[in-house]
Amino acid sequence: MKNIIYIIATVLLLTSCNDFKKGFEEGMTNAEAEAAQQDSLANLPEVKLHIFDGGSVLAKQKVMFSEGDRYEGESIQLAAPFYIIQHPEGTLLWDTGLPEGLVGQGDVTPEGDAFTISRSEKIVDQLKSVGLTPADIDMIAFSHVHFDHTGAANNFPNAKWLVQQTELDFINSDAIKGNPFYAPDSFSELKNTQVLNGDFDIFNDGSVVVKSFPGHTAGHQALFLSLKESGPTLLSGDTYHFEQNREDAVVPQFNYDIPESKQSIEEFEAFAKAKNATVIIQHDLDDFKNTVAKTPLK
Repeated sequence: MKNIIYIIATVLLLTSCNDFKKGFEEGMTNAEAEAAQQDSLANLPEVKLHIFDGGSVLAKQKVMFSEGDRYEGESIQLAAPFYIIQHPEGTLLWDTGLPEGLVGQGDVTPEGDAFTISRSEKIVDQLKSVGLTPADIDMIAFSHVHFDHTGAANNFPNAKWLVQQTELDFINSDAIKGNPFYAPDSFSELKNTQVLNGDFDIFNDGSVVVKSFPGHTAGHQALFLSLKESGPTLLSGDTYHFEQNREDAVVPQFNYDIPESKQSIEEFEAFAKAKNATVIIQHDLDDFKNTVAKTPLK
């Protein structure tokens, strides 16, 4: 009997020791990972993200943001923001908002009655609020070249334009002609082009990275930012247009390539999860209000 008790006690002791050792090793691993993350954050460059109001879009037919009849009979108010990213080695303008010709016009409903759009300020005046002029913008990139993202681009003729080869090919094709989603004249002054073929780490330090997620347009892209205080941040472009769109994982019926869009959604979500990134859905009005109130993000 004593031998049995001794064996049981020995087993329990060994199990306890093994559990302690395992817990200790896991704790050390987690601590080391956390310390490495803190070191990584400490080594990040000082990047600032400013968010601006590039106009307002009332989408009268919300159903267009899905393939079927989801959202049928609904409308939705959307934002049309643009972003300034300041890095020690340069300043990037991401998107430019709606056409500047709208300033002073109030609400405008283009032919087709699908949208009512407006813009209250010109981009040059908005840049002044953070002490910048068009000459201070080193680079410009659009999530894509739909008219609500390129509206003020010609103010920056000297900026280097970062554009996917596939987007540029579409721009130079007959397919863009007469398509109401595009306004090529709004970015016709951009001549200094840097052509991209997929993801692009702008400053070679992981802090500002263009991510290729085609489908909404031929060369649609998003922007990943590593911010010291705010953490990993992902500007969605038009991967989604509003939070419900993301929850439903649906693709707008007017996208350039729907199967490619669906693949990009999967890749976007996998990347966001892997980076533990805060996703800013650019057109989502709540996302815009919540983030603009905290700018500059760092």
